[in-house]
Amino acid sequence: MRPFAAPAADLATAPDSGDVVLPRHVAIIMDGNGRWAKKRLLPRVAGHRQGVEAVRRVARAARTLGIEVLTLYAFSSENWRRPEEEVSDLMGLLRLFIRSDLDELIRDNVRLRIIGDYQRFSPDLVKLIDDAVGRTAVNTGPILVIALNYGAQAEILSVSRRLAEKARDGLLDPTTIDEAMFERELETGDLPPLDLLIRTSGEVRLSNFLLWQAAYAELLFVDTLWPEFDADTFAQAIATFGQRQRRFGGL
Repeated sequence: MRPFAAPAADLATAPDSGDVVLPRHVAIIMDGNGRWAKKRLLPRVAGHRQGVEAVRRVARAARTLGIEVLTLYAFSSENWRRPEEEVSDLMGLLRLFIRSDLDELIRDNVRLRIIGDYQRFSPDLVKLIDDAVGRTAVNTGPILVIALNYGAQAEILSVSRRLAEKARDGLLDPTTIDEAMFERELETGDLPPLDLLIRTSGEVRLSNFLLWQAAYAELLFVDTLWPEFDADTFAQAIATFGQRQRRFGGL
């Protein structure tokens, strides 16, 4: 068995209604689009298109199950290293998702949040993202967080520099800096703590995603390729979380 992988038995039973310990905050590293396409002798963009369909399925399933926050790793700060054509395809799919799904998010009272330095994107895409975030800002239901041009190491460095500058300017006593203060400065500082982090496609690493936030999260690595991830697979992951015993360093 791969390290940290969920035992097959854990994924065999979906949660029974009313008998499940639900995570408040679930994050997903959506991996496997390219391999899904390669298995079918299709271009990588076909895998990314199917990945968008999986986003829709899982976001709806999270709302149905009552998950407060769903955070999706859509574009990492390292993804710029991919071929220019693939990056362009990903940006096009992001535009399409916002334009086609924003009305549904508004109707379902979902608040859209972005983490990461998405200002590096083209001006028209930045404006589209800002408009979508603004239009859902008054919603009071579940939160959908999309990580765009996000890297956890850069996030931690940014917080460190910001606190160091405050200390330098006499606005902060360095001896008062603790974990709680640092966490409040993160882009997720006002969200519930991360409970469950899922990675699809069989890879067993965090890939610079929510490194601080994942310190005591439950980790679940599944073999399912992201385009094949659906509501049932998500429900099974939630069931696995409900079977875990979380001790946070205690007994």
